Amino acid sequence: MDAAHIARELRIGLSRLRRKLREVSSLDELTPSQTSVLSRLMDGPKGTSDLAVLEGVRPQSMAATVAALEERGYVTRSQDPEDGRRQLLALTDEAHAYVADNRSVRESWLAAALKERYTAEERAKIAEALKLLERLTDR
Repeated sequence: MDAAHIARELRIGLSRLRRKLREVSSLDELTPSQTSVLSRLMDGPKGTSDLAVLEGVRPQSMAATVAALEERGYVTRSQDPEDGRRQLLALTDEAHAYVADNRSVRESWLAAALKERYTAEERAKIAEALKLLERLTDR
């Protein structure tokens, strides 16, 4: 099959899945950029410039995203213990609970849908395809 055709079908399929996962959770109140930043900060505190690099956006764009999250009470700032000129962003307890709850809801829906709509053999094929798809994002 033609790579361009596969690329189109993959993009469409992933977009539909992303929309469905957003439907089953309450993440609709956040933008995709805000949601991604919360997920990045689940791994621990990071600087705004670090987040900008990870997300592939300009620091000014990341600053706007972070400001919106701060307004919601999801992000706090603190001095970097290794570099006093730098500030680190971290999730509040409320944000940790929010992200964890939403992840749980989405994963539960997805697990139930996989079990209901696919055989064990088909789920194994999906797992194999996921391994192949990981190479798309390897740097």
